[in-house]
Amino acid sequence: MKRAKTSKAWMKEHVNDFFVKQAKKEGYRSRAAYKLLEITEKDQILKPGLTVVDLGAAPGSWSQVASHKIGRGGKVIAVDILEMTSLPGVEFIQGDFREEYVIVELKKNLGNDQLDLVISDMSPNMSGIVISDQARSMYLAELALAFSMEQLNYGGNFLVKVFQGRDFDQFLFDMRAGFKNVIIRKPKASRDRSNELYLLGLGKK
Repeated sequence: MKRAKTSKAWMKEHVNDFFVKQAKKEGYRSRAAYKLLEITEKDQILKPGLTVVDLGAAPGSWSQVASHKIGRGGKVIAVDILEMTSLPGVEFIQGDFREEYVIVELKKNLGNDQLDLVISDMSPNMSGIVISDQARSMYLAELALAFSMEQLNYGGNFLVKVFQGRDFDQFLFDMRAGFKNVIIRKPKASRDRSNELYLLGLGKK
């Protein structure tokens, strides 16, 4: 009974959410687009001509933003285990980015281009058990960081969603070890009750 009430409350909030309405109005696939839009407005991480990989891209709102910002001279490669409807100017690879065949396909798509930016808005399927959800979220962030350190060009940037809690300080330490500067962002489109933050690593060492 409690779960049903919670679900109804969430649905009511979702339907009335400003960013949900705005996303429908402007043609974005989810409200998450506005998180990336705000961050890139502040930190100028999406520029014309860049090569970008979007990890856990489905349904594709971050890839939409990235493709628009980098223009025809740039390249966006979206990766997700889930299916994703095609987007203009976005190459999509379906699979687990830890698997060798995905890396092979990624390098084929990159060609001679250097990877300038990795973005990751990945979240696990939430169970409602805070400690468990936080641990699984941090695991995804760690995988994205490892991918970035292996694939990014020197001087490249990395944006990732994390959740405050156990292991956050260690992850922040690891980010600072790999990048010249690390910035913490909490976009307006991130719901107040959520403990999600975005860490932006600038200048891979």
